[in-house]
Amino acid sequence: MKILDYPDSLIKRRKNAVIISESIGTISSLALLNEVWYKNYTTGKFHFFNDGKEWMQVDKMGHTMTSYYAGIIGIEALKWSGVKKNKATIWGGSLGLIYLTGVEFLDGYSDKWGFSGYDMLANTTGTAFAISQNLIWDEQRIKLKFSTHQTKFAAYRPNLLGSNFAERILKDYNGQTYWLSLNIKNFLKEESHFPSWLNVAIGYGAEEMVTGNINADWCMTNPICNDLNRYRQFYLSFDADLSKIEYKRKFFKLLFGSFGFLKFPAPTLEFSKNGIKGHLFYY
Repeated sequence: MKILDYPDSLIKRRKNAVIISESIGTISSLALLNEVWYKNYTTGKFHFFNDGKEWMQVDKMGHTMTSYYAGIIGIEALKWSGVKKNKATIWGGSLGLIYLTGVEFLDGYSDKWGFSGYDMLANTTGTAFAISQNLIWDEQRIKLKFSTHQTKFAAYRPNLLGSNFAERILKDYNGQTYWLSLNIKNFLKEESHFPSWLNVAIGYGAEEMVTGNINADWCMTNPICNDLNRYRQFYLSFDADLSKIEYKRKFFKLLFGSFGFLKFPAPTLEFSKNGIKGHLFYY
């Protein structure tokens, strides 16, 4: 189901508005990010940074998802302008990669971080995932989704993992789960009566992490690291794609389409070094 109504021909004023607003938004947000974040840290010459093993790659999943949804927004905006499907998909779908490349260059001048090739790989993956599905199917049959819950590990390092509920949603990688949510009916015969909104989802997360890697300097003076043994978690669950439901009012279509990146709480199986664990409602 389409989130927006697409015109049959190009509407130049819409296209110009999209290009101008995206350009201004990208440049101004990068400038603001530099002022409120990067200027608080020392900077130097441009350099690279190998962070491929940090946070058991949960942070890289965040990069992939951000690039993916920025691309979806870019595609929808250009199609709303009347740009032809392939052009809208390729140029609009690249919005996330363009923006996050700018963020990565800011990282490259920071002494605390650096330009990460692994971040760029994740950014490119998210962009490619959005573009390829639109080119093949003209829709996103497999969506990237996100869920999060509060964990006890943030209390060990609240300055890094979050000191309140809102901060922990973004910073505590222990509570984050990233999902591939596949719409089942899209892969069945057209005459199938299978519910159009019911998805199957495969998730990934990790736990017992208070530093990016196990050899971090922080662990030298904090023995809690000796009591933690970071591990990966894999999940199998159901999900609901509320954008697949037909609504009489367009408002609800826009509303549920806007929150489509959130995984719906559902019965879930967790697979990890601790064996198989069932959750009645995992989020």
